[in-house]
Amino acid sequence: MIRPFSLIFLAVLALGWQVARAEAISLRQAIEAALNQNASLAVSQARIGQAEAALRQAEAARWPSLGLALSASRTNDPLSAFGAKLGQRSVTAADFQPAAINHPGDVDNFNTRLEVQVPLYTGGLLSSQIDQAQAHSQAARLGDASARQQVIQQVMLAYQGVHTARAYIKVAEQAKLAAEEALRVTERLHAQGIAIKSDLLSARVNLEEAKLKLAEGQRLESGALDRLKMLIGRPLGETIEVGAEVMPAMLAGEAAVLREQARAEHPDLNALRQQREAARARIEAARSGHRPQLSLMGRQDWNDKSLGLDASSYTVAGVLSWRLFDAGVTGAAVDQAQAAELEAAARLRQAEEAIELQLMEARRMALEADARITAREAAVAQAEEAQRLMKKRYENGIINLVELLAGQAQLDRARADLVAARYDLVAARAELRRAAGVLSLEP
Repeated sequence: MIRPFSLIFLAVLALGWQVARAEAISLRQAIEAALNQNASLAVSQARIGQAEAALRQAEAARWPSLGLALSASRTNDPLSAFGAKLGQRSVTAADFQPAAINHPGDVDNFNTRLEVQVPLYTGGLLSSQIDQAQAHSQAARLGDASARQQVIQQVMLAYQGVHTARAYIKVAEQAKLAAEEALRVTERLHAQGIAIKSDLLSARVNLEEAKLKLAEGQRLESGALDRLKMLIGRPLGETIEVGAEVMPAMLAGEAAVLREQARAEHPDLNALRQQREAARARIEAARSGHRPQLSLMGRQDWNDKSLGLDASSYTVAGVLSWRLFDAGVTGAAVDQAQAAELEAAARLRQAEEAIELQLMEARRMALEADARITAREAAVAQAEEAQRLMKKRYENGIINLVELLAGQAQLDRARADLVAARYDLVAARAELRRAAGVLSLEP
């Protein structure tokens, strides 16, 4: 039998566990969680890995390469058979007899070869390929930085969405309390013969409408929490709590200063600049086809009738090659690379203009949202005072219920508009920072 004390103890433990599970998540913690598990960032990280691997490959091509080869053959071809015996250093005087030369019989040969290739001069091909790979690697990293800013913006809006939904709930609760008070006053006035039956029915309908708006606000809260959970990688069934509301600071600076800052710091623009550098390096790589190639080769061979390391020999050679005529293949490759560089430059100019336009529009929206807050706060204060006066006039029988409910509806709209204005301000300031390319963990 479980004692009452044990039941209380277990209940306290369960309550503490639930509280621990619902520990508030700050905006910074939510952003960090999203950055650690977001699918789009996994894609950009994979691109970085590919670009870095390509860079290592390009850099490794400058160094000597070492290869090992093993071959086994049997032949009765006169030339090949005699060459195999020479490689094995086993030629005798009898092998020079015409019959032995023409009909050597079967000759086995095992060749073990160790070969070193050293590129000495490639006409700029290897250095251009390294420059290309470095530019692509930087572009991939900048693309990841841009993707991170987009994730940060998404989390900020989802986080603020929870607070906005809860603010709507608060407005709906105030409207419900006002509707309940209006119903009580109307019931009292109806009992005194001052209010008519239709006023009483209207007050009850108004209360039901207020309850419906409260339910809608609770639905918005659940949806906002679910969106936040998905972004930070939490199960939808898990209970989470958000921390304090955070208002991003307005990005300081005049319009001209912000435009220059965006041109210099925006990761998308810098990524496009790196892609243009890669296109320029590609031109140099194509031009290397007109230049000579010089390499050094060192080879060590072992030939034997069976697997072994007898009959050692070596070869050292310098190889100079120069393609003097290729029917325009290299020229076409250069033209293609130059056209790609022109495309990259055009895309950069296009992006600069687009980002500048986004930045100016985001700045105007942020300034407008800031001004809207002041106007909405004043509207709420005025609507509250107006409704207070109308309530007194209704209680004294000076105005009817329709006027009272109209005033309450105006107050509810003013409060809802203020909630929306606060969300719009957060969204506008976050968008301004993203458009400038400086959105970070710090609001």
